[in-house]
Amino acid sequence: MEKDMSRYQCKPCGYIYDPKKGVPEYGIEPGVPFAELPDDWTCPKCGTSKWMFVKMED
Repeated sequence: MEKDMSRYQCKPCGYIYDPKKGVPEYGIEPGVPFAELPDDWTCPKCGTSKWMFVKMED
């Protein structure tokens, strides 16, 4: 089964989570799909909940 490697954008600040890049400075290695981020993960830029992110169309 192929992982969903879609990018997600934070609605409040516009930060884009790209699973191909991850967020290594926050312990999220490249290759982690958005759906596999912990439920308590927050935007590295503004600190909002992961539920405030929307899937981007590629």
